[in-house]
Amino acid sequence: MPILIRPDELAARIAAGTAPRILDVRWSLTASRAGAGAPVGRDAYLAGHLPGAVFVDLERELAGSGPAGEGRHPLPGEADFTAAMRRWGLADGDEIVVMDDLGNQSAARAWWLLRHAGQERVRMLDGGLAAWRDAGHPLETGDVAPAPGTATAQFGAMPVIALDEVAAAAADGLLLDARAGERYRGETEPVDPVAGHIPGAVSAPTAANLDETGRFLPAEVLRERFERLGVRADAGIAAYCGSGVTAAHEIAALAIAGFDAALFPGSWSAWSNHPELPVATGPDPGAA
Repeated sequence: MPILIRPDELAARIAAGTAPRILDVRWSLTASRAGAGAPVGRDAYLAGHLPGAVFVDLERELAGSGPAGEGRHPLPGEADFTAAMRRWGLADGDEIVVMDDLGNQSAARAWWLLRHAGQERVRMLDGGLAAWRDAGHPLETGDVAPAPGTATAQFGAMPVIALDEVAAAAADGLLLDARAGERYRGETEPVDPVAGHIPGAVSAPTAANLDETGRFLPAEVLRERFERLGVRADAGIAAYCGSGVTAAHEIAALAIAGFDAALFPGSWSAWSNHPELPVATGPDPGAA
């Protein structure tokens, strides 16, 4: 199943009455931390969304809860994610398209979780909302409340590494840090308790997977990028970010380039909440 779908293809499917299920995953980390009542994507969704699209709340439906040592966005449990999929009207085997207004950097979390849960027919709208608008396709306003679905989450289809496996992933394979370079280097840390990166991790900001319009770079360009960073098909690859959201985007970009990679869901938000774990700073990976 291709990972991406172009706006014109999706618009044609909608017009023909054969639209896939569409999930709108608009989200902002800054807004989500601004306090109760702060907009986190739903208000924008209500003001205009793709025809038939259902809103997905990343904070509440694409993440679980737990102690700080598990990270800011731990994976939801199977039962909770089953309930969420059914709220979105999904059935097992549905064709699904996820989208956002951040070049899929939040929608990729839904793509990854749905794949992890056993849904094989999931794609991202390449370029997201901006590409849809630029192509001249219409939007609808208001809420979409589908009939309850019947899907059941069965996690395990996507590789995951736990906290106690991360050091080995960096030492024995390649661990990619998908955050912005300044956070990797430890120059700033706006969210988590410690600045820096996991020793041995290589900086690979996820924004560099996109062109200036927010579309994924071509597969061959992505492959060249990752190979320059040390990615090899015969070595284990894992990715992390701040809390496991944009790392899913890195994994999607790697998949487009032809590489499989594991997700460290807790990411830096989990690692940095364990004071006994080492921290590296500066532009170099440091000792794994």
